[in-house]
Amino acid sequence: MCLLIRFAPRRQRGVRGALEHGPPAGAAGRHAAARGLPPYNRRQRFGLGDEAFARRGAHAVHVDGHAPESHLHPHAQTMTAARPAPTTPHTDAALAQEFVHFAMQAGVLRFGEFRTKAGRLSPYFFNAGLFDDGAKLGRLAEFYARRLIDSGIAFDMLFGPAYKGIPLAAALAVELARRGRNVPFAYNRKEVKDHGEGGTLVGAPLAGRVLVVDDVVSAGTSVRESMSLIERAGAQPGGLVIALDRQERATDAGGGDLPYSAVQHITRELGLDVVAVATLADLLDVLRASRDPALTTHAAAVAAYRERYGV
Repeated sequence: MCLLIRFAPRRQRGVRGALEHGPPAGAAGRHAAARGLPPYNRRQRFGLGDEAFARRGAHAVHVDGHAPESHLHPHAQTMTAARPAPTTPHTDAALAQEFVHFAMQAGVLRFGEFRTKAGRLSPYFFNAGLFDDGAKLGRLAEFYARRLIDSGIAFDMLFGPAYKGIPLAAALAVELARRGRNVPFAYNRKEVKDHGEGGTLVGAPLAGRVLVVDDVVSAGTSVRESMSLIERAGAQPGGLVIALDRQERATDAGGGDLPYSAVQHITRELGLDVVAVATLADLLDVLRASRDPALTTHAAAVAAYRERYGV
């Protein structure tokens, strides 16, 4: 009797092997564990078969190999055979509600009566400028990074529009690097610098798919200006990530209500995918589920505001 034993071929540990298995165990693994990071699985995080990521290494982040691209740029049509329509935010409920609690505790999300830029009297106010110390900004960046990774959106670098977008993009770049995804970032000045390096752009050269990082979207003006800067540099606007989608109607030049929100306008007319950490619907869920009477009392006013101005 003859016993035939076949040995499976040994897996090659090239680029695909590294993407699938991540870094070897040892000092790097112990260092990640010491920082409280989960086991690193690049197959889950990035997907296999992403040639752009393999070519550029850590400088090309592709969270999902099937993520949609922008409709605005004909030269990008060659990247995929069929391109799904850009998406508006749908959030992870647990992450979104965790973020809402954090924003309230940080004093960034407040309740009362606040006049909006559109002249509306809002029962709540979200002021990202109050993420005003290192601990708050670092925690905020964690929420952005977690939501971004879950979204499946593909991008090569970050862009922070002046002014609030600047610290947001910088903090997010640091957090992504901490999680093993080192991507370049850039931002703009509102005034042209006529000395030194000159111009309005600061940071890494704009290239590839550029993800815009901002706090909220009101009229979409900042997004359109960012898209113009990115396209003039020869790069491609790759999407937008924000902290809160207010889910309310945009206004026209005369102050009249439009039948769509600023985020919906960005996705439908400008062709950009939008990722939000939380939405007004998530905020309402938190208020309605709270056992704190001080919070539940605001639920009716926020619900009425959404009924009047929501989309």
